Formats: sequence, C-alpha cells, structure tokens
Amino acid sequence: MKRRPLERIGRVTLLLAVFALGVACQRTGLLDDILYYTEDILYLSQQHLVLTLISGGMAILVGVPLGVWLSRPGNRARSQTWMQVLNIGGTVPTLALLALSMSFLGIGAKPAVFGLFVATLLPIVRNTWSGLMDVPPHMIEAAEGIGMSPMQVLLRVEVPNALFVIYAGIRTALSINIGTVPLAFLIGGGGLGELIFTGIDLYEPGMMLAGAIPTAILAVLVDMFMTSVTYITVPRGVNPLRA
Repeated sequence: MKRRPLERIGRVTLLLAVFALGVACQRTGLLDDILYYTEDILYLSQQHLVLTLISGGMAILVGVPLGVWLSRPGNRARSQTWMQVLNIGGTVPTLALLALSMSFLGIGAKPAVFGLFVATLLPIVRNTWSGLMDVPPHMIEAAEGIGMSPMQVLLRVEVPNALFVIYAGIRTALSINIGTVPLAFLIGGGGLGELIFTGIDLYEPGMMLAGAIPTAILAVLVDMFMTSVTYITVPRGVNPLRA
C-alpha cells in the first residue's frame, strides 16, 4: 500500500518533466526542427523495427532452445563453457562486432542483422538456463513421481516456473537490440542512426534528437509490450507482476 503514493508521485513528476521539456523545445524552436524530419522519422523507424524484429527474433529462436538444451542434466557440466563462448558477443564492443560482420558479409542489412543477433543472444540463453536451473527440485521429483515423461516435466513444470525469468532475458535483449540498432547505420544497415550520426556530424541538434527520441520511444514501447505479454502469459502463482 505504501508504494502506490510513491508510484503516483513518480508518474506525476515524469509527466510534469515531459511537459516542461515540451514547452522548452517549443519556445526554442527545437520542436519545429525535430518535426521537420517527420517523413524521415517514419521511414527510418520502419527500418529500425525491421532490424530489431529480424535480429531479435533470430536470437529468441536460437537462444531459448539453446538455454533449454544447456539446462538438461546431461549438458549441465558443459553449460558454463558454452556461456563463456556466448559471452564473447557481450564482451566485444558492438561497433567492433558490426565491423567484423561487415568484413565477412559486406555492407548493408545482413551484417547488421548478424551483429545484432550475436550481441543480443547471451541474455536470452543465460536467463533461459538460469530460470530452468532455479526450478525447485522437489517439483520436478513430484512430476516424475506421478509418471510424467521428461518432455512433459519440461513443458508442464519447468517452463511455466521459469517463464518469468525467460521473459526478463528477452526484454533485456530487445532493449539492448533497439539501443544498438543506430550503430547499424555506420555499416549501411539503415535505421534511426542515420539521423543521429548525421546530426552529430553536422552539429544539428534537431536532426540528432529526431533520431534519438524515436529510438527511446521504441525502446519504451517494446518494453511495455513485453511487460504486457509477461503479465498475461506467466501463471499467476509464479508471476510477481500479479502479486
């Protein structure tokens, strides 16, 4: 009960800050400078989302099954080795990773998608593995005791209990992905980075913000979407959002 007044105060403060920022932008003419690039924003936002959806979707399709595979009893001994291999994608700077991708795949969307895929794979794999490993052993033993097969135990017991942690990894990965996509412009991948980096080079704050603000908005919208999916699909008993 004590959290609700604090949450309301935080929301009101945030709304007032956004309103004050909007007024300041209007008075300085910065808002008009940003709106001047409306058509570019719409077009480049589509490119931005396509890069995110393709690379993020690939990371989910590969990362979740890989995390499940590493959590199986026969593979747990080698799981940390695999994690260290995957950690290379998180250790190498993203720009260097994109440059390496460009050297093999050329310039354009393909190296951008591959680089983003590698950069966002680790959080999904690690959270999937951690969520499944943290399932209480007595629940697995009880499921096996009533005659469930290993696949039934995985789908009916382990995955539902680990789903919140798995979604947390996907949220983290997609947030990293959206924030990294602007770098794809540097290797010809497109996206809102075209406005951001061109604005920086030309020292035009309006152009730079025309790319930076939509990028931030996309990150917030995707996070809100994943929060909604988590709230709806994770069972009530293991969903802190429904507590």
